[in-house]
Amino acid sequence: MIELRSDTFTRPTREMLDAMVTAPLGDDVYGEDPTVRLLEEKAAEELGKQAACLMPSGTMANLAALTAHAPRGSRVLVGRDSDIYAYEAHGVSVCSGVALDPVAVDDLGRPSLADLAAALPPDRDDPQFSLPAAVCVENTANRAGGVPLAPPDLADIAEFARRNRLAVHMDGARIFNAAVALRVPARELARHADSVQFCLSKGLSAPIGSVVAGQAEFIGRVRRVRKMLGGGMRQAGVIAAAGIVALDTMVDRLAEDHAHARLLAEGLNGIEGISADPARVRTNIVMWSVDEPGPPHATLIAMAVRRGVRLAELGKGQLRAVTHREISRDDIDRAVHIIGAVVHAWRKELSS
Repeated sequence: MIELRSDTFTRPTREMLDAMVTAPLGDDVYGEDPTVRLLEEKAAEELGKQAACLMPSGTMANLAALTAHAPRGSRVLVGRDSDIYAYEAHGVSVCSGVALDPVAVDDLGRPSLADLAAALPPDRDDPQFSLPAAVCVENTANRAGGVPLAPPDLADIAEFARRNRLAVHMDGARIFNAAVALRVPARELARHADSVQFCLSKGLSAPIGSVVAGQAEFIGRVRRVRKMLGGGMRQAGVIAAAGIVALDTMVDRLAEDHAHARLLAEGLNGIEGISADPARVRTNIVMWSVDEPGPPHATLIAMAVRRGVRLAELGKGQLRAVTHREISRDDIDRAVHIIGAVVHAWRKELSS
């Protein structure tokens, strides 16, 4: 089966599994797991931050970071299409009493400066208004098709945040994809953000885990929130060991996933009745759609899986395919052939 629904379907490498078995362990809630400490130090160094904290998931990582930034009753300004707003069950509102205030985004997935400004209260001293405490950016932005944001793309948002006394949190679930695509260190992409989270369990292929990085005092608050949320883990070195291998061995090879994604977009765009934009594919996400008349997305997905390809719909009339370590060049060619055959069969039946 060719799995194109997400890079979360990656499985750990043999080196990761061996490292998990042999990792030195301790109790991480007491700060005594040496493997976790090593991963956190490595992650902080990679992102140019003072400290980092291992989290069970990206959703909890974002929730803990925003809770640490934003006092109860405040607001977080977040892109309307962002994962934090669309796919994380509004946990920061439910668990922390912080409102998510959605703003429009541009075609890179960045919050609109005009909408950010409009979300500010007319008078910070007026007790009638809830005050914003943070603004979120996503790099790469999932629904925007994984286009990487370079430092200049974020500079104006960072300046806006500084002027208005807002923290900047980056949901960098795929920040290493962005770094590889732009050929810059991840720390360059993180420098405009006060905090960053990234996922070990997407293209980096670790089985579980995310990391939040930021200033040491801030990370201390994140640890407290993690414990409150039930994310305090004991011998977590078995998770961290795979994360260390991921950072050591999986970052540079992301370029292969990006090349496969471009080939997939080119192949899809060559199928009559399918629209894809290969020029927009910069990382490992391909957004595409079926033209009319064509099979409804649910029908195409069902027909494709019977032939050996798993796909996903991402709302707004778009299908998404995500390449990763377990997708080869042959898989790309086969997937294009199968999807083309599905569309052709549907159109042939429609016209008969």
